[in-house]
Amino acid sequence: MKISADFTVIPDDFAKAAAPEYFNGGVPVVSFPFYIDDVDPEARYLHWEFVDPDSIPVCGFEWIHWSVANLPIDALMYDFNDSHALAIPPDFSRQLPAMIPETVQGRNSSASKFLGRSTDPAVIMRYNGPQPPDKDHEYYLQVWATKKPLPGLNQGFWLNELLHALRNSGEVPDTDGIFLTG
Repeated sequence: MKISADFTVIPDDFAKAAAPEYFNGGVPVVSFPFYIDDVDPEARYLHWEFVDPDSIPVCGFEWIHWSVANLPIDALMYDFNDSHALAIPPDFSRQLPAMIPETVQGRNSSASKFLGRSTDPAVIMRYNGPQPPDKDHEYYLQVWATKKPLPGLNQGFWLNELLHALRNSGEVPDTDGIFLTG
């Protein structure tokens, strides 16, 4: 598997400098596009996390920006004329519930009871764009592909549940990741 994007620095539209219409509750909510190539041909489902390890010195923990589980590969549009096999389009996080309802999105760090932020699922169970308060951070997008859906994950799962499900799946998932600056 190979994960890529058309950028190494997350564009403004998907982060703290986004236009006001791309915000919900003070949070940028339009997810960025990326590509998934060379997926194991036996794989049928995609799962991912988008996290900020550089937030640890700032807030004491790795910030979860987005997590997705059980996305059927067959539900994605293939363009055989495109050099990339699978493309995750911009704003996929907000479109996903209507497009592919069997796919679930996990809670991000905005859902933390210690932060006292929004309880709106459109904010806490979707993509939250980078808003580092101190300097540019390096973010990590990791994608896994499995042959079977991961059991026990519902809308609003926590990231640790995704990681446990991957570890307990009985598979060695196909995986790759990229670092992006924002």
